[in-house]
Amino acid sequence: MSKKESLSGIGFFERYLTIWVALCMVIGVLIGVYIPVIPEILSRFEYASVSIPVAILIWLMIYPMMLKVDFTSIKKVKENPKGLVITWVTNWLIKPFTMYGIAAFFFYVVFKNLIPSEVATEYLAGAVLLGAAPCTAMVFVWSHLTKGNPAYTLVQVATNDIIILVAFVPIVAFLLGISNIAIPWSTLFLSIVLFVVIPLIGGWLSRVIISKNKGVEYFETEFIPKFNNITTMGLLLTLVIIFSFQGQIIVDNPLNIVLIAIPLIIQTFLIFSIAYVWAKLWKMPHDIAAPAGMIGASNFFELAVAVSISVFGLESGATMATVVGVLVEVPVMLTLVRIANRTRGWFKNTQSPE
Repeated sequence: MSKKESLSGIGFFERYLTIWVALCMVIGVLIGVYIPVIPEILSRFEYASVSIPVAILIWLMIYPMMLKVDFTSIKKVKENPKGLVITWVTNWLIKPFTMYGIAAFFFYVVFKNLIPSEVATEYLAGAVLLGAAPCTAMVFVWSHLTKGNPAYTLVQVATNDIIILVAFVPIVAFLLGISNIAIPWSTLFLSIVLFVVIPLIGGWLSRVIISKNKGVEYFETEFIPKFNNITTMGLLLTLVIIFSFQGQIIVDNPLNIVLIAIPLIIQTFLIFSIAYVWAKLWKMPHDIAAPAGMIGASNFFELAVAVSISVFGLESGATMATVVGVLVEVPVMLTLVRIANRTRGWFKNTQSPE
């Protein structure tokens, strides 16, 4: 697959997301350093430790994603049970814990002389939030780019959204608890309600009501595309706000962004490899194996950023770590897309039987 073909299923904003994130970093840092009155004013608009401007932007990010989730697809769960087992086990029994182990090793051991211990703990918290949030939206793009099975991908996303509701909080609380990181459970639960439950219900109601009145085809081909760029714009504006609060910290410690990125990238390649090789060993077709690897490797970074801001604050190292996750997401995932496409021949059956 050529580079042009590999990008054909990804939108303009998403294709160059790393560039936009980098620009937002620069703009936010400049605001934080030279116009500090802006973050000072924004910090006044909070309720229950939740930034109201950021909450609104995050809803703009997450609601369009939830529109794509069709829970009626769950009835197809029996069609590719092995693929779903790989997805569920990799996402929920392996990924959060390998993320914790890799991040702790680098932040506490490898980078011990470069990162103060209290800052390392905050970075670890952000990494854990990323590790406990498997992708729910961009995986549609990664699956498309690898010619993945659309029905299987839809079931993956729908079931993972349900699992997030019950597994995210206890996994995060456990992993942060063994690191002696104090977790306000009420804020953690509130974050899930605000940034998963409400958008999920909103997306489901929108799908049901609009599909009933104007048809499923209108909803899928006309209504959802209206939000294509809103998610990315909401993300970029959120990043400007985050980096305006982090401005001086970044100026004082620019190397830390690279240090955070290293374990996150290693984790991404590891998780993809586990799911992808497992699918090969189980003799799954390529159009199941590729999205199975992609959904675990990719992160629901919008949720991780939202929860980090609510629990630890805009100026925390945890929030910085989740944002670095956004920075490396697209180039790393496009690399995995190319790997998956080049290894299609490893699989005897490239597609599932109709």
